[in-house]
Amino acid sequence: MNVLVTGGAGYIGANAAHALAAAGHRPIVFDDFSRGHRGFAAGFDVVEGDVTRPNDVDRAFSKHAIGAVVHFAALTEVGESVRAPAEFYRVNVGGTACLLSAMRRAGVDRIVFSSSAAVYGAPAKTPIPEDHELEPVNPYGRTKLAVEELLAKCEAAYGLRFAALRYFNAAGASPELPCGEWHDPETHLVPNALRAAAGLLPCLELYGTDHPTKDGTAIRDYVHVFDLANAHVAALELLGEAPGGHRLNLGTGRGFSVREVVDAARRVTGVEIPVKTLPIREGDPPALVADPSKAKQLLGFAPRLTRIDDIVASAWEWYGKNGFERR
Repeated sequence: MNVLVTGGAGYIGANAAHALAAAGHRPIVFDDFSRGHRGFAAGFDVVEGDVTRPNDVDRAFSKHAIGAVVHFAALTEVGESVRAPAEFYRVNVGGTACLLSAMRRAGVDRIVFSSSAAVYGAPAKTPIPEDHELEPVNPYGRTKLAVEELLAKCEAAYGLRFAALRYFNAAGASPELPCGEWHDPETHLVPNALRAAAGLLPCLELYGTDHPTKDGTAIRDYVHVFDLANAHVAALELLGEAPGGHRLNLGTGRGFSVREVVDAARRVTGVEIPVKTLPIREGDPPALVADPSKAKQLLGFAPRLTRIDDIVASAWEWYGKNGFERR
C-alpha cells in the first residue's frame, strides 16, 4: 500500500522508506528538508511540506491514496530540547496532532510512531521493560511521551491503530543505501568518533566520566538502523492483524559504554582517536538498555547486527563511500 513516511528524508526515516519499498509497499516521503537530505529521498515520491501546517499535510493525503503512516518528523536532539523546549513541543506534539487530524479527515487509521527510550528517563532497573515507570528527564523525552498519550486517546476515541516504537540508540548504516547518519550539527557518538578518526574534528568530546557505571561513562543500547527499519515494516503488518495500541522497545538488550564505543572505533579505523572529557550533560541518564522481548514476540524482532564493532564498521564503510559532509 501507499505509506506516508513523515520525516522520510532523515536518517532513520529514509532507511525505513527503503525497507518498506523492499517489502512491496510504496513509500511517499513527506519532509520539509530543514534537517533531512534530498539525496536520501531520491527514487521516492516526495511531498515537500511542514508537519505542523494542516494544508501541507492535507496535500499529502489528497495527492496520494495513503493507507498508513510511519511518523518520524520531529526534533530529536536532547541538548537542543533543553535550550528550546517550546519549539520541541510545537513540532513534536503539535505536528503529531496536526498529522492525526489529517489522518482522520482522510480516513486513515494506522500509524507507526517513532518514539524513544527517552520516555523512561533514568530507569530504576535495566534492561528496561515497557511497563517500567515513565519519567522523562528532558523535554525531548517529555514530547515523545506526550505523543504516546495522544495516540492512546485517539485509539480510545476513534479506534486508531498505533505502534509506538521506543528505540534506543540508532547507529550504523547500510553501505549499499544512500542514507547514513548525517546531522547538522552532529551530536551522536558513533559519527563523531569517526569524524575524529578522519581528522575532521580535533578530538572527540566525551560527556561525563563519573556516571554510576562500570567505567564512569554512559551506557547505551546500540541498535543498527537496518534492524530498526525492518521493525517498522513488521509493526505496520502487526497493525493489520492486531488492532489497538502497542508500545514496543527496540534494542539489542545489551549496553555499551561510551569508552567501549570509542575503543571499537579505534579498532575499526586503526586510529588512536583523541578524547576530551567534559561534564555530564543535563538530561543525560547514566544507562539505557532495552528489554526487547515483547518486540521479539510480536514483531519477530531479532537484530542481525549486535556487535558494536560491526555496527561501527558499517558506518565507517558508509562514510568511506559517501563522505562526511551534508548533501
